[in-house]
Amino acid sequence: MPVPDGLDGLRLDVALARMFGFSRTAAAALIDEGAVLVDGVVPSRSAKVSASAVLDVTMPEPTAGPPTEPMMAEGMTLLYDDEHVVAVNKPVGVAAHPSVGWTGPTVVQGLAALGYRVSTSGASERQGIVHRLDVGTTGVMVVAKSELAYTVLKRAFKERTVDKRYSALVQGHPDPSGGTIDAPIDRHPSSDWKFAVVASGRPSVTHYDTVEAFRAASLLDVHLETGRTHQIRVHMAAVRHPCVGDLTYGADPTLARRLGLTRQWLHARTLGFAHPSSGDWIELEAPLPDDLQHALDVLRAES
Repeated sequence: MPVPDGLDGLRLDVALARMFGFSRTAAAALIDEGAVLVDGVVPSRSAKVSASAVLDVTMPEPTAGPPTEPMMAEGMTLLYDDEHVVAVNKPVGVAAHPSVGWTGPTVVQGLAALGYRVSTSGASERQGIVHRLDVGTTGVMVVAKSELAYTVLKRAFKERTVDKRYSALVQGHPDPSGGTIDAPIDRHPSSDWKFAVVASGRPSVTHYDTVEAFRAASLLDVHLETGRTHQIRVHMAAVRHPCVGDLTYGADPTLARRLGLTRQWLHARTLGFAHPSSGDWIELEAPLPDDLQHALDVLRAES
């Protein structure tokens, strides 16, 4: 496959990571194993790629792919189901789909274990997936069952006609209490597994309103206009109000321990979209999981 113009001049391991969604470490391992050719030649991981150079990548056997007996995603519950779409309340510790380096449960595998057949559109390991949630983020996630649903919903997410609302517990008290964060996001310049506000990044817009204020934190209603990876986490950290428990983006570990949190307090609360077949507006809501509810209960008791 040719290297996209936007990756011209990047290191090979970085380009592979961006093209395939690998971690940079996984991409480097493939190169070191001789599984990558550039214009027919075995390169080094630090080799720079040029636009239109031809990559030949031998993918590893997927250790995280659907096993013979699909892995059940424990705690995953159904919110909606018809012939075109199925929606779930994704629990913590479950990825959207299999990927290099991930050996835990996924939404794709969980649906297979329940006997669901989803759209065959998309890459083989992420068939039916039209949007994603982080492993550590819970809440509503919709999966396409029909080819029509896949096409229509992918377009809806791209054109931003889907209403995505999150609940986020952040440290401190944002000032103003409601507003918009409009700041471009891209991969962190020094940490391949993180993202950051970067001047040359992709346009990213987050709207928020304070719902409830506590002594040490604020509960926000967040409306995403765009859907970048880690967008809420990055934007709130950028304005010095990281999601409680989000140690990756600078949250206070002492507060996280006191509230019993082992991940970011972030929940995809509602998802609204036009049904891909009928056009009727569908709005789905996922209740808070126990760990996030417990953290709120502690804060309310203290305030």
